[in-house]
Order: sequence, then C-alpha cells, then structure tokens
Amino acid sequence: MSLPLLVWLLLSLIWGSTWLFIKLGLEDLPPITFAGIRFLLASVPLMILLLARRVQLPRSGRDWWTMIVTGLLTITLTYGLVFWGENFISSGLTAILFSVCPLITLLMAHFFVPNETLTLNRLGGILLGIGGVALIFYQQIQLDNSMALWGSLAIFGSALASSVSGILVKNRTHHLDPTLITTVQMVAGFIPLLAIGIPLEGNPFHFEWTPLAVGALFYLAIIGSALPFVLLYWLIKHMDVTHTMLISMSSTLVAVLLGWLVLDEALGWHTLIGGSGLLTGLFLTMYKRRSGIQKKIIN
Repeated sequence: MSLPLLVWLLLSLIWGSTWLFIKLGLEDLPPITFAGIRFLLASVPLMILLLARRVQLPRSGRDWWTMIVTGLLTITLTYGLVFWGENFISSGLTAILFSVCPLITLLMAHFFVPNETLTLNRLGGILLGIGGVALIFYQQIQLDNSMALWGSLAIFGSALASSVSGILVKNRTHHLDPTLITTVQMVAGFIPLLAIGIPLEGNPFHFEWTPLAVGALFYLAIIGSALPFVLLYWLIKHMDVTHTMLISMSSTLVAVLLGWLVLDEALGWHTLIGGSGLLTGLFLTMYKRRSGIQKKIIN
C-alpha cells in the first residue's frame, strides 16, 4: 500500500470522528468561540514545530496573502459555519452535506487546475450528487424547525468556502512548507472567530467547562486539527486535488456510523437516499476507465 493512500485512510478516520466531537462539545460550548479556541490551541504545537525545524519564512507578499486568505476561507468561514450549523442538525447529516465539497472542487479544478478536466462520468457524478443534496434540502424544507434548514445551508456554504481554499492551495503553495501554511492559516483564521464569538457569546472563562467539553476541545485541536491539516497539505502535493477532497466521502461514512452508535442519531429516508446519491456521485467522479483516457466534455 502506497504512503499517499495510507495518509488518505488516516485522514478519513480522523475527520470522520471530528463531526461527533463537535456535536459533543456543542452541548456545553457556544459554536463560534468553540471553533476559535479549537484553532488557537491547535496552532500552538504547530508554531513550536516551525521553530524547532527553523522553517524559513517566505519573503513574497503574494505568499503571505495566499496563506491568510485561505486561512480566512478554511478556518474562519468554513468552520464558523460548520460549528454554527451543526447546532441545528445531526452530526451525520452535517458530514453528508459537507461531502458535497469535492463536487464543487471538481468543477472549479476543471477551470483553474491544469490536467484536471471534466469528463462524462465526472459530470454524471456531479449531477447525481446535486440531486442527492436537493433531496436532503427538500426534507429540511418540510420540517417545522426552520433552523434545521438554515443549519443545512450553513454547511453547504462551508463546503463552498473549503473548495475555493483547496484550489488556491493547489495552485499557489507548491513551494511552501505544509506546516507553515497550516500554522498561518490557523492563526489568520482563529482571530476573527474569537473577535466575533466573544462579544456575541460571552467570556470563555464563564463557559460551562465540563469534562466532556474539555475532552472534545482538545481532541479537535490536536488530533482533529494540528495533525491532519499538515497531512492534508502533504497529500495535496502528492495526489490530485479532487482525489484528496474525496476524503470527505469516506469520512462521511465514519461520521454517520459514529453518530448512530454514540448519539443514536436517526436519518430519515430522504437523507438516506440523498446521501447515498451524493456518495455514489462522488464515487463516479473517481472512476477511471482502464481502456484509455476518458472523453472530455469541455475543451
């Protein structure tokens, strides 16, 4: 088994479990500040690692701008929306909706990433995935709780922000150290989260810091953030961006299983069918014929 594949599997397991720990932490902690503290803590070991390795800082303003912008997209916007949205929907549904990210990335990659073209089977996968998402949103619209719909929309918006960031990282950071990218992104990202969260949600020292809340926070900060973000950017440099984004497909299965086993989360038939369609669509985007190069549908 190749090293990139092993890293891919490890990331799938780690990120599949983070949805559960977000849900557990949200039982006692407010979402925006919770997200901000997560990445504040996660950035500390990464900064220590940078100093220990004596990583050279870039001199180009373009490099710093890219890292800061992708930090605002990946940390502030993506996780701010994820933590807020998961307040109103289950961890399994959150993971399912976020798995639309690779489909968005696939469309963007065709136009902005060399050698990643849109093919017939990929188009079919995208259409099937869109149909699955539409079915899930139809279910949310039927619910009496309107916040469930807003929570679902927030997760969809987080997937869009993450896709844009992934394309920028793929195109502009080949020459930068992955740990440096991750650290700058986290620092750039957690500052706005805390600047928004603390005035709205109160002093973190006054939160209800139960053992469950503390455990969830440190799991998300160290296991779910510091380690996998470094692994992700290493993987992006050694695997197609659309392949790396498909981690969300396998991690979604882990998340749904954990939500069912640990939280006793039930999924309606709309979600089950829509989620199955979405995951099948993601699989189709990965399928490659062995008999030759697939036909491009856009030149």
